[in-house]
Amino acid sequence: MALRTILNNDEGALSKRSREVVNFDTRLHILLDDMRETLNSAGGVGLAAPQVGVLRRAAIIELTEGELIEIINPELISAEGSQNASEGCLSFPGIYGMVERAVNVEVKAFDRYGKEIKIIGNELLARALCHEIDHLNGVVFTEHVTEYVDREEAEADRKRQGYRR
Repeated sequence: MALRTILNNDEGALSKRSREVVNFDTRLHILLDDMRETLNSAGGVGLAAPQVGVLRRAAIIELTEGELIEIINPELISAEGSQNASEGCLSFPGIYGMVERAVNVEVKAFDRYGKEIKIIGNELLARALCHEIDHLNGVVFTEHVTEYVDREEAEADRKRQGYRR
């Protein structure tokens, strides 16, 4: 495994739609493993392949340490309800904002071996899934921000949301 460089907000790759993964092979596994190491090193909750300069539809989420979710070619099947909470992004260090997202989502994706999976996400997981899928579509969270907040406000809001990382 290796640490990869996380692209910053001014990198053009973050605004491009990622291509589908077609080969569920060693190369994909290395990417996912590197992304996990990079995510853990950065102290984040989620990371999409475009954030490390790879325009493929792959993302990872780790809300609780040791409980990794890998999603390849994810599709948002349904989204219900509305929640407004603060978000940040590893590609936008020090920037936090209030973003409205669905409360409940259903996502169809594939695991690293090409097996179809379904993920039901509520509240915090729903937010993370939507955030990472947006990255794969070339959309960054600042495009959804209704109000920017400072770090202290964002951290207090994260605790209320139940972030455990």
